[in-house]
Amino acid sequence: MRLGVQFSGAVGANSSFTWFTHSWPATWRVVWMVVPTGPTQDSAPQIEWKVRVERQTSTLLKYYLAVTNLSGRTVNVEARYAVLD
Repeated sequence: MRLGVQFSGAVGANSSFTWFTHSWPATWRVVWMVVPTGPTQDSAPQIEWKVRVERQTSTLLKYYLAVTNLSGRTVNVEARYAVLD
């Protein structure tokens, strides 16, 4: 398994933002995770995310990661991936 971070960003209070990442080999099995990196809190979920995918070419995929901030403050996030063996 190969792990990594594709990007970091910020999502404004009570809003959503979509990032995309392209040219992933269609034969790879990729799992996406979006994790809040700040600010810290211990009272309620801060984000939720959805992954969509399109066939970019016959051999490549493009992923769209839509992140929704559930909190009243800007949240910094990190998009992490795992390429499964």
